[in-house]
Amino acid sequence: MIGAGMATKRKLDLRRAGAHDDATESTRTVLIALGTNAGVAVAKTVAAALSGSASMIAEAVHSWADTGNQVFLLIADRRSRRPPDARHPLGYGREAYMWSLLAAVGLFAAGAGVSVWHGVKEIIHGGSSLGGYYIAYLVLTIALVMEAISLRQVVRQLRGEAEVYNRDLLEHALVTSDPVTRAVFAEDSAAVIGSVLAFGGIGLHQLTGNALWDSVASILIGILLGVIAVILIDRNRRFIAGEPGSSELREAMVARIKALPDVAAVRFARVFHVGPRLLFLVASVDLAGDAPESHVAKKLRRLERELESDPHIVDAVLTIADSDESDSN
Repeated sequence: MIGAGMATKRKLDLRRAGAHDDATESTRTVLIALGTNAGVAVAKTVAAALSGSASMIAEAVHSWADTGNQVFLLIADRRSRRPPDARHPLGYGREAYMWSLLAAVGLFAAGAGVSVWHGVKEIIHGGSSLGGYYIAYLVLTIALVMEAISLRQVVRQLRGEAEVYNRDLLEHALVTSDPVTRAVFAEDSAAVIGSVLAFGGIGLHQLTGNALWDSVASILIGILLGVIAVILIDRNRRFIAGEPGSSELREAMVARIKALPDVAAVRFARVFHVGPRLLFLVASVDLAGDAPESHVAKKLRRLERELESDPHIVDAVLTIADSDESDSN
């Protein structure tokens, strides 16, 4: 899927997309983010205790919230990969969205709520003079570098996927069916921006002697986290409810079905996401030839199994098209 500003549209190549999708890459991305956030959280907590900075406290809370969220994302990644069974014939893919939703709610409550509350409290009661400016600067600089390294990893992953799906980076981050990678991208981006805001708040406090700047930075960090949390909550809500595949994905699936032996036409097709990189396909087709009714069901089951040989198609259901159904194109 491509940006609205592009004049031409390249068709989605399912084989290329399937070859590029690598679930282990998401796990690696989360582990890097977890290690980075844990180390940064400890450093920011020490700096917050020494400096008393409202924005540094907000950043410490932010990093601890991110660290906890990475644990949720790891659980999401692991549990969603379990194969289908008798009780869950479509697999456990949607668990990824449930655990990612919990992580987003945690970011909103622990990250955004605490940061805004602390900043407002400091404004009402008057912020105290800071000590240890240079310790705060040093920790923020180190944190910024580490967070940028983690962000670079997730951007590299998303950019490669976006190119395959003919999207720009931000569009792919929003619409990807992988909630884990989306969350890491959003949280790492917020971490980098948050560190810059904290740096600015502390710097202006030192230059002016007015603690208001530090408190405002804390509030801005909280607002930033709140906006990102709401976006993540909404995206996970959509996928839990049943997000349909894009028009480009549907067109690619129709082309894939038409390429099957014995399929003369595809009259109807729907594609739904049932997990990260996992699809449920329903279609009605016209079969070539005039096979007896007793052979039609067997032929449809054989075609379904052929479609399900693609690891990204969890289940395919094919039916014979009604005479009044229009062609899917």
